[in-house]
Amino acid sequence: MNVKNIRLINFRNYHNISVEFNKNINIFIGKNAQGKTNLLEAIHMCSAGKSFRSNRDKEIINFEKDEAYIGTDVETKIYDKFVELKLNREKSKIIRINKIEIKNLKELDTSLSVVVFRPDDLKLVKDGPNERRSFLDQGISQIKPVYNYNINRYNKILFQRNNLLKSCRLNRKQISLLDVFDVQISKIGASIVLERHKFIDELSKNCKAIHNKLTSNKEDIIVKYHSNIPILKTKDEIEKQYYSMLKNNLNLDIENGTSQIGPHRDDILFYINGKEVKTFGSQGQQRTLVLTLKLSEVDLIKKEKDSYPVVLLDDVFSELDDERRKYLTKYFNEMQVFITATDAADIKSIENYNKSIYYIENGKIYKRS
Repeated sequence: MNVKNIRLINFRNYHNISVEFNKNINIFIGKNAQGKTNLLEAIHMCSAGKSFRSNRDKEIINFEKDEAYIGTDVETKIYDKFVELKLNREKSKIIRINKIEIKNLKELDTSLSVVVFRPDDLKLVKDGPNERRSFLDQGISQIKPVYNYNINRYNKILFQRNNLLKSCRLNRKQISLLDVFDVQISKIGASIVLERHKFIDELSKNCKAIHNKLTSNKEDIIVKYHSNIPILKTKDEIEKQYYSMLKNNLNLDIENGTSQIGPHRDDILFYINGKEVKTFGSQGQQRTLVLTLKLSEVDLIKKEKDSYPVVLLDDVFSELDDERRKYLTKYFNEMQVFITATDAADIKSIENYNKSIYYIENGKIYKRS
């Protein structure tokens, strides 16, 4: 799959641009705050329907305007799709595929999968479990779009349940109302836990092989899924166990005014040579681990969809040594890649590959002839 082109109108610092892309490597060079990451963000939105930088669409619209537009042609092995997003400060965004408007993100199927590499991906290791759950949710959603619907539905029910728990502290008569939410949340939560377990199981196998190559077999990596809900054989068994745990923990949930059991408490644990990376890993080990995770995600998408995702590398080459730059360049030669850099020296390892080079300055893009 590949992104053939993009049109941006009033998208962040882009007023009105159209760019044709190379099917293989696209390099965007420019100083900081010129619009390089904005371009990658727009490509990502054509895949996921939302930004990887902000949850507020209003922040994406140029501050002088009330509307913004993104349009792109996506090419796949079977057919092409024309994806459009229209953002408005006062209204919900509109997403159209081949001129047909979709009702909600559950229906979003652009056929475009995207994996993003960013310098702050180190948060995956260093920060709290929320970062790692987001990584999980984004990865699984690209393989199974219905998963994203389940996550959104779960979060809404969780919010309602937590509000009712707070009310129960003042009025115990409302406890009976909780069962409605417990039935719903245990059903959807069981699906989420099962999908996460399957994803991590496959991801872990990929990580092991890739990390061995990146470290010349010096480091052995283990990726573990940590959930407070037991992983049983079937979805029905998990659902029943989850429901039972909610009931057993009810008094404590009411006392705290929050749900303490469920996939919203999940985490991923990383180990290198038997030691947990978050606590004992060096900066270099943590950075290599993140690279391993992202490459593993690329492989998983290829396996599931029989097509490589589009890869977005946001100023990542400057963070890597020469050996890993060469490895990454060779690895990505079979797919479409978008690379941003502030210095042409950072992409020296790409000299002999099929590529197009663009320069970005103040929201304007110039292709090198």
